Amino acid sequence: MASALLSISRFVPSQKADSEQKGCFGNLKSSFYGKLLCNPYRIRTQFNRTQGEGRTRTTVVASVLGRRAQKKETVIPDPDYRIPIVLLGMAGGLAYTDNLVPAVPVGLLGLLLLFQTTRVRFVFDNEALEVKVGEQLEESGENVFVGGKNRWKYSSFVNWELWWPSFPILVYFKEKQTKPEGQIHFFPIIFNGKQLYDVMVERAGPSKTSAPK
Repeated sequence: MASALLSISRFVPSQKADSEQKGCFGNLKSSFYGKLLCNPYRIRTQFNRTQGEGRTRTTVVASVLGRRAQKKETVIPDPDYRIPIVLLGMAGGLAYTDNLVPAVPVGLLGLLLLFQTTRVRFVFDNEALEVKVGEQLEESGENVFVGGKNRWKYSSFVNWELWWPSFPILVYFKEKQTKPEGQIHFFPIIFNGKQLYDVMVERAGPSKTSAPK
């Protein structure tokens, strides 16, 4: 009989144990192992904390990947010699017909653009258009007409145009970085017109003109 009561006493919790089990079942003891099995509240807290840390890590990783995905590659349109060649051809034709007065300025302009085509580059990086020179893409210095660096953020562009799309001759754009009321720029298109148009649409938004053919 005493042996039976002793066995039952192993399974019946004491009053002290009852007071400890209020809330989330308390600390349960095994009649076989005599040690703590679990504390549901502690486990739940630890689980929630782990979940929170997991979400934080996921958010940080997603944020970093998002920034990397948004970064655009640098684009440099290829040089295009069509305009200087056309101007030099016109100058040659004028000279051949003894029209030397118009032939000289046209020929000089053709030579200037031919020289500029070999050295000037439009560099479209992740956030701005910049004019650089030479094979090493050196700084072009200050703008000789309006001052300031020859670098303009896409976010400052108000409008831009490509004249004429089928045989692009000039690119025009207006930006508010140089001065708040807006500054207009014109450049002869001595670059691949299709490449120039595509990257301008991508970085600065659509133009009113149609794509070059």
